[in-house]
Amino acid sequence: MPQIALHTVLKPGRETDYDAVHRTIPAALATALIDNGVTDWRIWRDGQHVFHLVDVHDYQAMRAGLRDLPVNVAWQEQIAALFEVADDYGGEDDGLPFVWSLRGQIAAAEV
Repeated sequence: MPQIALHTVLKPGRETDYDAVHRTIPAALATALIDNGVTDWRIWRDGQHVFHLVDVHDYQAMRAGLRDLPVNVAWQEQIAALFEVADDYGGEDDGLPFVWSLRGQIAAAEV
């Protein structure tokens, strides 16, 4: 399963708001994520910096499928006020570039 790592930055003072809205996302949004190929989405936060790890079959297809979906549009409007830069769903996002993995290094050494 492909994984995509993402990094977002919150506006100062919005950390607890971000945590609060993510205690439980709307059920319809969770269903939409699953319907668009997401099998898991994990979030860590360090101060204003938010790190996401998304397990998704096809990241670009997921983004396209969610772009105009009313439940996602409403969610993006809700959380956009929390971020330094709101997600525009423009389609050019590929996540963070992969650098290294221990498992990959070990597997390469065994070949």
